[in-house]
Amino acid sequence: MALSSMTGFARSHGASGPYAFEWELKSVNAKGFDLRMRLPPGWDDLEAVARKRAGELLSRGTVYANLNVKRTSSVSTVRINEEVLASIVKVAGVLAGKIDAVAPSIDGLLGIKGVIEVVEPESNEAEDKAARAAAAAAFEQALTDLVEMRRREGATLGQILIQRMDEIERLAKKAEGAPGRKPEAIRARLAEQIAALLESSERFDPDRLNQEAIMIAAKADIREELDRIASHISQAREMIGKGGPIGRRLDFLAQEFNREVNTCCSKSNDLELTNAGLEMKNVVEQFREQVQNLE
Repeated sequence: MALSSMTGFARSHGASGPYAFEWELKSVNAKGFDLRMRLPPGWDDLEAVARKRAGELLSRGTVYANLNVKRTSSVSTVRINEEVLASIVKVAGVLAGKIDAVAPSIDGLLGIKGVIEVVEPESNEAEDKAARAAAAAAFEQALTDLVEMRRREGATLGQILIQRMDEIERLAKKAEGAPGRKPEAIRARLAEQIAALLESSERFDPDRLNQEAIMIAAKADIREELDRIASHISQAREMIGKGGPIGRRLDFLAQEFNREVNTCCSKSNDLELTNAGLEMKNVVEQFREQVQNLE
């Protein structure tokens, strides 16, 4: 399976009978999957179909779906409300007998609210049903385009993540070969610690000396952390190679990477090892940031 990003955009157009419509789909990062739809009145029955289909193709990300609909071939008609007009003329006649006023003009009467009515054409059930079916098909096309865009971005993200794995592996090898980890360097530090211990003690304490030597040797040993980092690299590469919705698992792995690298830095008593650990920590953070975009 291919990797997919959680971000994308798609648009589709369609027409059926007197209707023209346009879908806009926008996808952004989210912990789970959520489809948020905005539909015009009378088109609400599309929501169930859209949610079912989107849930089949997407597992993470918030998708905003907007449907805009216009009637194209229908013409509205203008009608005069005879009852309202008659009432106004009657009232005007009564007032004319009481006050000295100019008779109302035609344009004045027509300008009164309620005299002229704009009548929309009656809807046709068969046309409306066909239009909703066509809109559902247009949603399917927009959703397909959105999935394709997310996969293209996912492929790019996969390449970036592999590069980050290569960098982490290179830095782990650099840390493993740091001069401070060589036996002679560890012996030299032990000798310094032992000399300092003997100078500060009034009497020689073999047990305490042995404990100090063990602690220093354990602190300098990052073999276990390096082995776990190598294991994490192998797991990450395997997951990226298989693809699919692996964003959450890679995010957890990024946390494990960070934990091991922090331990390496805390154990370091060598400048080169410290620098390698800090570089590795920076690359792990870059890896984690990119993983946040994966489905």
